[in-house]
Amino acid sequence: MKRVVTALVGALAAGYIINYGQWVYASTVAILALLAWREFCQMFSKKKIILWNGIGSLGILILLGCAWFGNSQEIIMLVFAMTLFILVRTVVFPNSFNIVNASVTLLGILYIGLSFSYLLLLRFTDASNVISSIFGNLTIGTAFLWVTFLGTWANDTFAFFVGSHFGRHKLCPQVSPGKTIEGAIGGVIGSTLIVCIAGSFFNLSFLHSLIVGLFIGIVGPLGDLTESAIKRFTGVKDSGNLLPGHGGVLDRFDSIMFAVPTVYYYLHAFIL
Repeated sequence: MKRVVTALVGALAAGYIINYGQWVYASTVAILALLAWREFCQMFSKKKIILWNGIGSLGILILLGCAWFGNSQEIIMLVFAMTLFILVRTVVFPNSFNIVNASVTLLGILYIGLSFSYLLLLRFTDASNVISSIFGNLTIGTAFLWVTFLGTWANDTFAFFVGSHFGRHKLCPQVSPGKTIEGAIGGVIGSTLIVCIAGSFFNLSFLHSLIVGLFIGIVGPLGDLTESAIKRFTGVKDSGNLLPGHGGVLDRFDSIMFAVPTVYYYLHAFIL
């Protein structure tokens, strides 16, 4: 019951925040990214790997700020500066902060900071490009963000039900023993089907919807498996307990973190 209530509240909140956009959406993404970073640090603390919490939070916020203002050169400069700064600490304080601490710190900043940055980049893509849909006029970035969320949700849902009933062959047992090849195929079918249906509501072409649905069905589970690998390495079941019945922020956004950048680049490469 908690899982259903949390999902319903989350869906309603997401609907308002995504459509409203502006600072409300950007602030929400920033808060979620910082919560995800906190979970990441806590997971690795279980393995006695202490990350540089402060520089991670600052780096993620600046990455999001770069995405907000849309300057890729600033992002490149920031990644270089953070890499240099973090590695210098291993020289100055080698006894308390070694190359493992530095590497995982940088991994977390890039994994979370860059991934969440695309939530801003996609939502605010070409605000002048407005499409007409049954939900009213939406910017093309808003429409494709909705398509990505719906496709990812469909992928998770179809994969779970197909895998539960027909799953026989393990997909990646060393990382996630519960996932099956049959479930993964069901997830791809589900994301493709729902994205094609959603695309018709947003007046997107069937071909683009079909391809985007397939991409989401492939990269979404890879995001899920990536987080599963981190959890297995650190020995935790969930990344956190913020969302009753759903775990933490990383547990809910692991697939989105891979799907949104993929859709963003597809949109810019083949549509805009």
